[in-house]
Amino acid sequence: MAVRPGLWPALLGIVLTAWLHGSGAQQSATVANPVPGANPDLLPHFLVEPEDVYIVKNKPVLLVCKATPATQIFFKCNGEWVRQVDHVIERSTDDSSVDGSWSPWSKWSACGLDCTHWRSRECSDPAPRNGGEECRGTDLDTRNCTSDLCVHTASGPEDVALYVGLVAVAVCLLLLLLVLILVYCRKKEGLDSDVADSSILTSGFQPVSIKPSKADNPHLLTIQPDLSTTTTTCQGSLCPRQDGPSPKFQLANGHLLSPLGGGRHTLHHSSPTSEAEDFVSRLSTQNYFRSLPRGTSNMTYGTFNFLGGRLMIPNTGISLLIPPDAIPRGKIYEIYLALHKPEDVRLPLAGCQTLLSPIVSCGPPGVLLTRPVILAMDHCGEPCPESWSLRLKKQSCEGSWEDVLHLGEEAPSHLYYCQLEAGACYVFTEQLGRFALVGEALSVAATKRLKLLLFAPVACTSLEYNIRVYCLHDTHDALQEVVQLEKQLGGQLIQEPRVLHFKDSYHNLRLSIHDVPSSLWKSKLLVSYQEIPFYHIWNGTQQYLHCTFTLERVSPSTSDLACKVWVWQVEGDGQSFNINFNITKDTRFAELLALESEGGVPALVGPSAFKIPFLIRQKIITSLDPPCSRGADWRTLAQKLHLDSHLSFFASKPSPTAMILNLWEARHFPNGNLSQLAAAVAGLGQPDAGLFTVSEAEC
Repeated sequence: MAVRPGLWPALLGIVLTAWLHGSGAQQSATVANPVPGANPDLLPHFLVEPEDVYIVKNKPVLLVCKATPATQIFFKCNGEWVRQVDHVIERSTDDSSVDGSWSPWSKWSACGLDCTHWRSRECSDPAPRNGGEECRGTDLDTRNCTSDLCVHTASGPEDVALYVGLVAVAVCLLLLLLVLILVYCRKKEGLDSDVADSSILTSGFQPVSIKPSKADNPHLLTIQPDLSTTTTTCQGSLCPRQDGPSPKFQLANGHLLSPLGGGRHTLHHSSPTSEAEDFVSRLSTQNYFRSLPRGTSNMTYGTFNFLGGRLMIPNTGISLLIPPDAIPRGKIYEIYLALHKPEDVRLPLAGCQTLLSPIVSCGPPGVLLTRPVILAMDHCGEPCPESWSLRLKKQSCEGSWEDVLHLGEEAPSHLYYCQLEAGACYVFTEQLGRFALVGEALSVAATKRLKLLLFAPVACTSLEYNIRVYCLHDTHDALQEVVQLEKQLGGQLIQEPRVLHFKDSYHNLRLSIHDVPSSLWKSKLLVSYQEIPFYHIWNGTQQYLHCTFTLERVSPSTSDLACKVWVWQVEGDGQSFNINFNITKDTRFAELLALESEGGVPALVGPSAFKIPFLIRQKIITSLDPPCSRGADWRTLAQKLHLDSHLSFFASKPSPTAMILNLWEARHFPNGNLSQLAAAVAGLGQPDAGLFTVSEAEC
């Protein structure tokens, strides 16, 4: 509370023991109630009135005041007398010494939590002066409370706050413990479902006997993962050896890599559809993952450790290679790979920029990687440094897109690197996220590859017959989308697909149909040609661009169709289709799409994800990483594999040979020719003939 000086006489009773000059007698006086009949000059009066002070319970305050004549001043506050210690007295002219004497004991305090109470007194009745002795004894007396006085009082606000804080800390620790238990259980379940043999995780590869390979067999590199099963299996060994007493087998006279026999060496993860949908639903609760595909056809995931592995979305050309030791030892990551539809993800394109690749996500973002992973995806640009400015874009967790790599201007120490080929790009990255390849034409010579497909109904139950002409990016994912759409519409391919080079010339794409036999068919096209605007194609974000030609049969019995369909860009490339088939019987072109479909398991874990056996890979790396004066090192291997344009990037990594082998794995899985790789390695002329010998003890 605040006390104003003018209200002190009304709020505080001040008891003053005054020393009256000249009389030698003491008398009491009260400022608020002066003694009747007393001389006003001898009554105490304030020299300095008390200042404004806020008095708070259990918090001492300083009241500043001066009064004369007085030896002690007491303030009555809230019914209790409070003594002012620092007071000013007017001393008499008597210089005789006065010994101090104790004041009466105060009342006993309330009984505390420790069942004790106390009382106090002061050496002030009178106080020693002029050299007088101090009071003898203690000024504080403490005793135990009696049984009826020892009552625990209710806790104050401070105690309540303390108890609430302790309870909150306990709850937080309990929740943290539950989260750790759930994470541990989940990782353990993922490990149990992905790795059937725990010895794989500790590199405890057990040997298995196989028959010796024939020296004259030109195709010794025949290790092929068994991808025919959808369950987690690990049968046989990952380290071959010969039968017989010899503990070693020599590879110096033949190819470097040997087959692993007829045993099965599959170690992969393929979750049921329900589990995949559950995985997507868990991720979609976070803001960054809300744009992930809701279906399972365009997404795959797996659980990986330091052995690495591979994720692949079938029939799209999209894969993610996780090399050995890319994941730190002791860590287990659940990694996903997803394909996005352009209309689901807003990719800002400026000026004449065009989307050349699918939009692909791999994650989760932020996981720690010690080696670059390789993201492979198709693109539809004709790679020509003089015609294109190509950039790799990455979307941040906040949703904004930024250029993380300008192809052709890569720095060796950059976090991202790209190997661009005619129809695919391979992105080295140590940070997972959402990526897309974007191009900007530098001249009219820049072209995009469009794939043209003609579809028509499998069964025609009416007189009308529709021919749909699709103009797509020449990528596997775009083809797969249209194939799936046509399956739902009941369509079939009626001509072999063609490729058209679409230039950045601002000219539209035109489509027309000709030479329709008027005696059997009638075209319902009212104009000479149909047209798709230039920007619809060049932007690259619109799917299923197509035109439909509707024909009408003169008779329901008509089944033979012969005509021509032309597709061309004004002042550019064009293609012509000669259609001649029976609409009720001819299905020969449907087999073309079946031949292009990919097989295999979407997720492979451990050695089964790589064509090169693990121990052979390690020996190649150990042999070729150190520089060699005769040129028999990783630089020569890069030249033999036509990767010498990336020497500066390979040299910036701890193991250049590992980067070369990782790129070879990403480019050639699952149909790569291991014999050619073995011949390239064997042709380096390593002097140690037993360098690539694998003993049973090393397995």
